[in-house]
Amino acid sequence: MSKKTALISVYYKNGLEDFAKQLVSRGFEIVSTGGTYRFLKEKNIPVTGVESITSFPEVLDGRVKTLHPAVFAGILAVKENPEHLKQIKEHGLKLFDLVAVTLYPFAETVNKPDVKLDDAIEQIDIGGVSLIRAAAKNYSSTSVLVKQSQYAKYLSEFDRNGGEISDEFSARLAFDAFELIEQYDRDIKNYFLELTGSGTGLRYGENPHQKAYFEKTNFDSIFEIIHGKELSYNNLLDVDAAHSMICEFEEEGPTAAIIKHGNPSGVATRGTLKEAYHKAFETDTVSPYGGIVIFNKVLDMDTALEADKIFTEILLAPDYADGVLDVLMKKKNRRLLRFKFGKSKNEVRSVSGGILHQERDGIILKRDELKYVTAKRPDEAQLKDMEFANKIVKHTKSNAVVFVKNLQTLGVGGGQPSRVDSTKLAVWKAKQFNLDLKNSVVASDAYFPFPDGLIETANAGAVCVVQPGGSIRDEEVIKAADERGMCMVFTGYRHFRH
Repeated sequence: MSKKTALISVYYKNGLEDFAKQLVSRGFEIVSTGGTYRFLKEKNIPVTGVESITSFPEVLDGRVKTLHPAVFAGILAVKENPEHLKQIKEHGLKLFDLVAVTLYPFAETVNKPDVKLDDAIEQIDIGGVSLIRAAAKNYSSTSVLVKQSQYAKYLSEFDRNGGEISDEFSARLAFDAFELIEQYDRDIKNYFLELTGSGTGLRYGENPHQKAYFEKTNFDSIFEIIHGKELSYNNLLDVDAAHSMICEFEEEGPTAAIIKHGNPSGVATRGTLKEAYHKAFETDTVSPYGGIVIFNKVLDMDTALEADKIFTEILLAPDYADGVLDVLMKKKNRRLLRFKFGKSKNEVRSVSGGILHQERDGIILKRDELKYVTAKRPDEAQLKDMEFANKIVKHTKSNAVVFVKNLQTLGVGGGQPSRVDSTKLAVWKAKQFNLDLKNSVVASDAYFPFPDGLIETANAGAVCVVQPGGSIRDEEVIKAADERGMCMVFTGYRHFRH
């Protein structure tokens, strides 16, 4: 087994003594820096100072110690590349097989009460991040460790493969390394956002006791804020929900959607924007107060005058007809926005301990992909209502059930722990506003796990159902639909929204 070399520069010394001894016992030469070098020396572990490689001392209070070609050439050289190896030999450089680095504790430092700016700045690691990035880039030749929990795993891999590290294992280490750097840089960026006010400061978050700011990406290329107070945290969430919803109707006839707390309270498509607004408002005549109204066409004067009759937090339209803004801007507290259509491909959410990334739900119901599962088939009007309802249910919190007739929402139920509860809520809402569910179409964001949910829709007056299908009791659900003379189609696509 050829002699191997590890470069170790760690802020956290937990587990380092045993790990270093294990490396030495496996024939590794250890090269180290500053505090790590002194730590290993005190433990009587053989170690070479990085200065012996660079022929240059630490300078600037330790700000510069590993940033040197003699270090980075040894990390970045591809061992399968003869020209790289030739240059390493010509310049008398040392190849590194392993780089182990833990970074300065920036996040821990800035989270301390009354932390001073100078203290925060000094905890921005430069050399460590550079070492990690270089080794991760060249993972097939140089393995990189960024946390104590990887030490034992590396030794196990080393022993299992006779002193070699597989590309697959090293690639996973590289992933962990880039993930750590991403979080580290995000912590620094967030600190500077708060320090400089580069993020848009919000009055507060979801609640007055929560601090919040808005970090824009391409917001200004999608939205133009024309009038009104600054957008709040909750406003921005509702604007996103409204925009995502209305983009489903970019190519449709005049459509109005009313959003409250991230959920649609009413949506309708009609021959004119004014009629669409009336029908959307008719679904729920209470929730629109203090809500958001969005239109898919230029907002004309007739529609604007109708929408102006109640107080809404925000009105959005792709544009405004002449004179409309003059009327709407008389209410100082109302926000007016102009927007462009366009769907983001991806979405990101923060959760405890990490960040979730996913593609946005961009699936559109296609008639030629529908599976007709009941004896009765929907007619053309019902198919159009199915398409309409499926767009709405996609933007309603799960479990979601939406009743529709003639391209108008009649009852919206969402955010409930059971689909039956959501159905009952939608039915109750329809009754509250004197809307008749007879001969309606109902959309469900996921399959009915039991026939009870479907039976509830039938009892309310629905005659058509559009749902993903896929339950182990699909046959029971289909049988219940057939017994009630209902038509039902399966889309094959679930639309959970959490």
